[in-house]
Amino acid sequence: CYGDDEEDSFGMFFSMLCLYWLDIDEARATVPRPLALFAELAEDADLSWFAIEAAEILGRLVPDSDYTQWTVARPQVSIVDTLEPQSTWELSLKALTNVAGPTKSAPVKSERRLVWLLTLYTKHWLLQPKEQKLSTKGTWTKGRVVALGRLAKNPEEFDYLTAQDIQACNYIKYDYYSGTQYTLSRNAIKALVGHPLVFWEESPTVRVEVMGSTPELVVEQNGDGSLTLRLEPAVTPGEEISLVKETPTRVKVLEVTPEHQKIAEILGRHNQLTVPAAGQDKVLAAIQSVSSLVTIHSDIGGGDMEDVETLEADAKPHVHLMPAGEGLKVSMLTRPFPGSGAYYPPGSGRKTVIAEIDGKRSQATRDLALEKRLAQDIQQACPALQFGEEAAGEWMLDEPETCLELLLQLEAVDENIVLEWPEGEKLKIRNKAGIDGWRLQIKQEQDWFSVSGELELDDGSVMDMQALLSLLDKTPSRFVPIGDGQFLALTQAFRKRLDEFRTYSERHGKGARFHPLAALALEETLDEVGQLKADKKWKSHIKKLKEGKAITPEVPSTLQAELRDYQQEGFRWLAQLAHWGVGACLADDMGLGKTLQALAVILMRAPDGPTLVIAPTSVGANWISEAQRFVPTLNVVQLGSGDRQAMVDQLSGFDLLVCSYGLLQQPEVAGLLAEVEWQTIVLDEAQAIKNSATKRSQAAMRLKGGFKVITTGTPIENHLGELWNLFRFINPGLLGSLEKFNQRFATPIERQQDKQARLHLKRLIQPFMLRRTKAQVLDELPSRTEITLHVELSGEEKALYEALRRDAIAKLTNTDAKAGARHLQVLAEITRLRRMCCNPQLVVPEMAPSSAKLQLFGEVLEELLSNRHKALVFSQFVDHLTILRQYLDDQNIHYQYLDGSTPAKQRKQRVDAFQAGEGSVFLISLKAGGTGLNLTAADYVIHMDPWWNPAVEDQASDRAHRIGQTRPVTIYRLVTEGTIEEKIVELHNKKRDLADSLLEGADISGKLSTDELLNLMSEA
Repeated sequence: CYGDDEEDSFGMFFSMLCLYWLDIDEARATVPRPLALFAELAEDADLSWFAIEAAEILGRLVPDSDYTQWTVARPQVSIVDTLEPQSTWELSLKALTNVAGPTKSAPVKSERRLVWLLTLYTKHWLLQPKEQKLSTKGTWTKGRVVALGRLAKNPEEFDYLTAQDIQACNYIKYDYYSGTQYTLSRNAIKALVGHPLVFWEESPTVRVEVMGSTPELVVEQNGDGSLTLRLEPAVTPGEEISLVKETPTRVKVLEVTPEHQKIAEILGRHNQLTVPAAGQDKVLAAIQSVSSLVTIHSDIGGGDMEDVETLEADAKPHVHLMPAGEGLKVSMLTRPFPGSGAYYPPGSGRKTVIAEIDGKRSQATRDLALEKRLAQDIQQACPALQFGEEAAGEWMLDEPETCLELLLQLEAVDENIVLEWPEGEKLKIRNKAGIDGWRLQIKQEQDWFSVSGELELDDGSVMDMQALLSLLDKTPSRFVPIGDGQFLALTQAFRKRLDEFRTYSERHGKGARFHPLAALALEETLDEVGQLKADKKWKSHIKKLKEGKAITPEVPSTLQAELRDYQQEGFRWLAQLAHWGVGACLADDMGLGKTLQALAVILMRAPDGPTLVIAPTSVGANWISEAQRFVPTLNVVQLGSGDRQAMVDQLSGFDLLVCSYGLLQQPEVAGLLAEVEWQTIVLDEAQAIKNSATKRSQAAMRLKGGFKVITTGTPIENHLGELWNLFRFINPGLLGSLEKFNQRFATPIERQQDKQARLHLKRLIQPFMLRRTKAQVLDELPSRTEITLHVELSGEEKALYEALRRDAIAKLTNTDAKAGARHLQVLAEITRLRRMCCNPQLVVPEMAPSSAKLQLFGEVLEELLSNRHKALVFSQFVDHLTILRQYLDDQNIHYQYLDGSTPAKQRKQRVDAFQAGEGSVFLISLKAGGTGLNLTAADYVIHMDPWWNPAVEDQASDRAHRIGQTRPVTIYRLVTEGTIEEKIVELHNKKRDLADSLLEGADISGKLSTDELLNLMSEA
């Protein structure tokens, strides 16, 4: 096989190897003796490295020969002459050191490095090499993809590759079939065991620990004494290598040998074999024979279990946190051997586990029930986990706020867990702070109050006001980033107060400043700070504010009118603001007497100076007539033609000048009125100055008065900028500049982006704006009485209800549904119970007992009809109404009916018919007929089943109790005792959430959490 060229030399060498593996004796006879010729040819072909390697291998193949001693007779020194003789044991040791391949060396110090990004799927994985560079900041770049062809053909251009990198690159092969030329074999993952630069593709900063592993044989003793043998993990036929994700940052490379495949085949389906108790001795013999091929985990000893040290298993949960996008991926595992060994899902997996601890094989028996209970305790102690999606034992928390809440919750149970972060990754709550650590100083500076101060943190350090306010700009969360993955945790209440403070103030110097009138909005915040120091001006300001709230002025006796209760309230409110020296916006609904209330406060202040009223021309005459009618002691003058200067100069106490907006915008009139210090100024229909760019608005802003009032039924017609201009007149500076107002309030409110902004604005203007609607204050409506009728279920109904309740609890306790789906499941079970309370026929139509609620309904209805009353009957379940219809038909009671399927034309016909006297009962679906109907012909309302939101019931009841009703209205609610209906009625008093708008309130029910819903199904 050898010749005179390079090719034949290679052929000769490989032939020798082949012959050796076939028969060593034949190899000795066939290996060519003139090795010098072989070395010479190799040297001439610049293959000296090949000759050296050949000599070493030949010496190893035929150790008792003198091949390694041969030399070449040439004038110059042959390459073979440089080969030093080596003994057999030296060659063997050298061969032994090469078995494991290249040494896993540390990364070469360089400004570039090769990283391996791993993507793990269910049964497959993907490796992607990338080159990263060291940035000027000392951090590594995201990296760029390196062509596999370059790594395969020219690895020397990458001078920073480690021995492991090179070994992994050896698995890059040219692929003639895929068309991609070069591919990376899946087996490359074997070369990355222990590699320090393997990361997750989805989280490129999180290092992945790659560990080598082989299948293990588990022998478990069952309760009946039988034994189960199985391979873990299960071996797939033909698969030589697979990956097992043990923790979020650790994967095992599972290498499957032919022997493992054979064992799996013997064990049978699912790699598992069950042996009766009588076969224990044979099992011991079997595992003893394979103990050299697989690690044995045995409940009965055997194999190499005799020298195993028994340790106590640790059941404490290990909480693994791994950054994922802006959130965290969380998993909870158990590690029976503290600080070493494998991880397992709590409460599952094998009971008996083995690991090598400090060079010794150790065994521990897990308490699976204890592990599961401890893990459940941690879940209950960390409600933030409920906001994440759970899959395969991992929670994905997307929101940074939720992640930080979880950290605080984990911190509270740190003694009961082991918290594990990826290398180099860690979020940390460095400090905590509450409002009791906030120390402020307030003093007056010109027309403002300035605030300086500091915040004391829980570790005793101090943060100044400017630094605190700057940090708050970075996030709306109560967790404030302070750099390097560290956060300052503020209490929810403190963050809320800080946001209010920032809303009502502005940065100034080393602290902030705010308008004096913002004191009302900041009153609660300033009362709660840990320490407040203030100057005399602030104390005087607060004293005046409290005095204004305390005064109870009497309506002037010369007012020739009887004020209604709400008008007296409006007068007192105006008088209190006047005493404080601030302006007011009276925004009552049309027709509620804004003019009369304003005249009352004008009369009270009249002795101290003249009054100016600006009103539209069409309304000016009304002011004059009402003033003459209700306040005859005032001297009412209308500004018109003639000597206006003389008219204004003669004004004094008890004088009231009425001027139109048309005249106000004339320059000479505007200048004339601006020269007077008015005791009281009233702008009626003040929306006339809503546009700050108009002449009338600019003229109004020049007016000076001790007390400014605007009256309007529509303070906001188009946008919030109109409100800003109205308040600029009565209390200039309170809402800041228009630019800041739009930034803080108008833009987020009008775009419905920020509910908090609306609440902040309402709180700021509420002390200076009073608005009542007709529905709120008119008392002409007849009385309204509400009565709850308790329904006692029959014995059969109670038994059925309890069976349904227990069934629901069992279903919801054992569900694996995610948070959102679980919430829907709870609602579905609750609805089933509520329908049972209405009538058992709605739940079990085939075998339903008689309905106690239907019986009580019949008794109540009989009494009402016998006394010639009419009733509206509401239910939220249409099929419940169907049962009621059948009952009315059986009793020959004439009725009207309406639900969501009733056409609009028929709705009107049926309403008109009922109002005209056709029918004594009107059955109505709560959602379809709870609003928009006038049914004053009825004086009784019956709610067959309580709804979550009492406001919805109230709106339905108002179909009868409304303008036009002349008789007292009685409202019955039928509620079954000892059931979920009673608990819903209890919630009416607890879960009412008044979400007031800027001008008037609206009632919405509170939303219930899943746990609160579950509590409704608990036993009474």
